[in-house]
Amino acid sequence: MKRTTITFRVTLWYTLLMALLGCVALGLLFYAGAQSARASTRSLMAEMAAGAETEFRVRDGALEVDNDLEAFRDGVYLSVYDAAGVPLYGMVPRAFDNAAVFEDGVLRAVVSSGVRWQLYDVRVPVEGVGDVWVRAVAREDTADAALSQLEKLALVAMPAFIALAAAGGWFITRRAFAPVRRIAQTARDIGESNDLSRRIALEQGRDEIHQLAAEFDRMFERLEQAFENEKRFTADASHELRTPVAVIISQCEYALAHTHTEQEARAALEDVLAQARRMAALLSQLLLLARADQGRQALALETVDLSVAAQAVAEQLAESAARRNIAVHTDIEPDVCVEGDETLLTRMLINLVENAVKYGREGGWVRVTLRRQGEAAVGCVADNGEGIAPEDRENIWKRFWRADAARSAGGAGLGLSMVRWIVQAHGGDITVDGAPGEGSAFTFTLPCRRKKE
Repeated sequence: MKRTTITFRVTLWYTLLMALLGCVALGLLFYAGAQSARASTRSLMAEMAAGAETEFRVRDGALEVDNDLEAFRDGVYLSVYDAAGVPLYGMVPRAFDNAAVFEDGVLRAVVSSGVRWQLYDVRVPVEGVGDVWVRAVAREDTADAALSQLEKLALVAMPAFIALAAAGGWFITRRAFAPVRRIAQTARDIGESNDLSRRIALEQGRDEIHQLAAEFDRMFERLEQAFENEKRFTADASHELRTPVAVIISQCEYALAHTHTEQEARAALEDVLAQARRMAALLSQLLLLARADQGRQALALETVDLSVAAQAVAEQLAESAARRNIAVHTDIEPDVCVEGDETLLTRMLINLVENAVKYGREGGWVRVTLRRQGEAAVGCVADNGEGIAPEDRENIWKRFWRADAARSAGGAGLGLSMVRWIVQAHGGDITVDGAPGEGSAFTFTLPCRRKKE
């Protein structure tokens, strides 16, 4: 049984259940039919015996019985006797011993010749003649004869019913499990072809199997997206690391082959150091994001004065902004405190302000604002630079993604991915607004806490 298919097992149980129900139904039908037939026979006996009184006539001091009196009807025998028990009219079964004592109005069972009989007597007083006895007799198994025929018919019909139930159960079960087979086939096809774009794509349905198929389709979609992101991540990371590695190798080769003075060697080493630092920063960001994906990047929670951190970051980056003739303005409410990881929150602010300076317009401005609104700290880093196209607003959060026009600005394209993760890890949210040529504004919201004193 364990190695058989679910379809076979369900069909087998369904067939057994239908067979059991059929047997129970037939049993109840036979029992109710027998009881009804016996009750009908008893009622007929009482009716025939009671109705015989109207068929008696007295002529010349002798009792006459009307010939219209039925002596037999539907298995019931009717006979008439005088007070001494002498038969006057009617019929009795051949196998019935008619020696039973009369009992007025009593329906009773007697055994005669090994057969059980139902017996009913009625005493009818007839003027001028005296008492007359009317006796109705019927075999107790008269109804059983008809039921026996029905049983024979049932023995023929029952196998046909079971076969029909099995065929119907098999059809219904196979139809019900067709989506499951489709799910399994789709999974096999994906495993054999490594094509995660395949979907089960069942028609609309509200049952549990259709819901399961829809969940599988959503899972396949997430897996496809994850694999695509993984492939893109690997390709982009390789591309980002290839450039500094190539520079380091070329500078080392050049230094070994062509440098003759300390100044030339120093210049080569400075290039190597710059590229090594770039690689170290990239690897540090990759490590942080990998730990975040695996849920292993723990937050060192403490009360952080976000106002102080934002002001410090703005002042720290004002010098690099000045080199592009960009003014950094601040509008920061004091004592806006949150519960979080100070290092990560500072990194989030640095990435936002660095992006604003990097993609800002020369001679333009960057504005850093921070306010407490109810139980939330709301900050914004805005600029009047290149801006972001509406179709790119979701792409900017992807790792290594950069707009074509901004590629010359440098960077690995991990900063905003890290910003979003840091904000979400602290229970907050971040959005972006703006238009191409009009600048952009990144607004973040974090749960606010009172600064501990």
